[in-house]
Amino acid sequence: MAKIIYDGKGAVFGRLASVVTKDLLKGNFVDIINCEEIIISGKKELFVEKIRAKREMGRGSSLKGPKYIRAEDRLIKRMIRGMLPRDRAKGREAFKRLRCHIRNGELAEEDLKNVKEFKHMKPMKYSTIKEIMGRLK
Repeated sequence: MAKIIYDGKGAVFGRLASVVTKDLLKGNFVDIINCEEIIISGKKELFVEKIRAKREMGRGSSLKGPKYIRAEDRLIKRMIRGMLPRDRAKGREAFKRLRCHIRNGELAEEDLKNVKEFKHMKPMKYSTIKEIMGRLK
């Protein structure tokens, strides 16, 4: 079981998440740094409205929830969770091996030397997670 570190700066989320999910299911430990700079393709307004609708679901008379995430790194971890088979033990164990960090997080200097860059062509319409979360506040 290896430890793999991906840099999210400029990476398209769907492509990064599919590679990360495969590594997790193989049994590797995965850290993602710079989660706030991951790119979401498509119109920013549509993604903002989708997250805003999920946040406002629990705003009725009940104070119990559902509660939705407000931090960039936890949003990425939640979105990757949707790609894992959580109904099986294999998927639950894989999710425990995932760590997401804003900037470099608490990683050691020697770990940061082996960071894998994940570069692809940027789509025409895109926004970063930081921009999307800024629009929601």
